[in-house]
Amino acid sequence: MNSPAQRLGVWSSSLAALTFVIFTLCFAAIAATQPLFLWTNLGDFVAYRQAYGDRFATVAQSAMLCFGVLYLVLLNCLYEMTPDGQRLFVRIALCLGVGFAALTGLHYFVQISAVRVNLAQGDIAGIEQFLQAKPYSVSAAANMLGWTLFFGGSSLFVAPIFSGSKRRRVLRLLFWFNGVCCLLAGVGYVFAWAALVFVTINLGMGGAVMALTVLLAFEFAGQRAGTM
Repeated sequence: MNSPAQRLGVWSSSLAALTFVIFTLCFAAIAATQPLFLWTNLGDFVAYRQAYGDRFATVAQSAMLCFGVLYLVLLNCLYEMTPDGQRLFVRIALCLGVGFAALTGLHYFVQISAVRVNLAQGDIAGIEQFLQAKPYSVSAAANMLGWTLFFGGSSLFVAPIFSGSKRRRVLRLLFWFNGVCCLLAGVGYVFAWAALVFVTINLGMGGAVMALTVLLAFEFAGQRAGTM
């Protein structure tokens, strides 16, 4: 296995896990310090934001922006460690991963830049379709497309490369589970089944990604140790 891929694999998977830790801590902080906001209209959202600020939400969105980039680095490292006969799966996963990173990255960057600045300046004309807080805004829908179809599809295609040791078999199951959860969340979003989206994205996908990124860090570290 390529030594740079080993080192980058350890770092990218470790940092990817850290972004989900940060995301979880931020939303725990939001839940502990302010009431839950459910979308009603733009005026209520602006009043809510003025009352409670956006510090934790901005940090969480920045963490997910970074996760998209780290996921692409991680897939490239997996490509380097995969035998030639299975590299097609990783190549397809990488193509889907690019779609995931582009859609979610654009969404989160809009939130932490254009949306945040315009709200701070009181310039809210036309901003409603770019808000993550509105579940069915154009920007929120694009973000969900990234997390469901593209991230889910990428997970399903990368899963078959893992076999052999117990850790690699667990990784295969986690990627399968994550892919199914993401695709189910997409179905839930299209049909406005909020409970299905909550369970599959926040609990299913969130837990699976946290576990698989930690296991991947150990997998890459084990590969490094095995070649020393």
